Amino acid sequence: MEKLVFKATINAPRQKVWEVLWGKDTYPAWTAAFAEGSAVETNWEEGSRVLFHDGSNNGMVSSIARKIPGEYMSFKHLGEIKNGVEDLTSDAVKAWAGSMENYTLKDDNGKTSLLVEMESDETFKEFFEKTWPVALDKLKALSEK
Repeated sequence: MEKLVFKATINAPRQKVWEVLWGKDTYPAWTAAFAEGSAVETNWEEGSRVLFHDGSNNGMVSSIARKIPGEYMSFKHLGEIKNGVEDLTSDAVKAWAGSMENYTLKDDNGKTSLLVEMESDETFKEFFEKTWPVALDKLKALSEK
């Protein structure tokens, strides 16, 4: 696994960026860069289960490893969803299960500095390197409204 790092400086308060990141209406808007119809199901509590999925019933099963409201969110990826069926045990899933995706927000002279760190295998590296900048641009636009 390789650690990928993405950054954005957003002209909005940290709390607003946090709300846009995880908001019911805004999460699908900025994550559409990864897959149209993106959605998330969770109660947003530390330790809880998270289902990230697209409009085709495919996605990921994760958990919230750590949460500091307004500052930090860490997801541990556990498996995938294909055609609505969860897979936590196949060899393909075991190759990346346990990978982490972390979001750190810091105040930066009235702006918010967002750092996204994630572990990825070679299969998805190019996709993430192309898609994260698009997603962060959408997140920035939503946060700066």
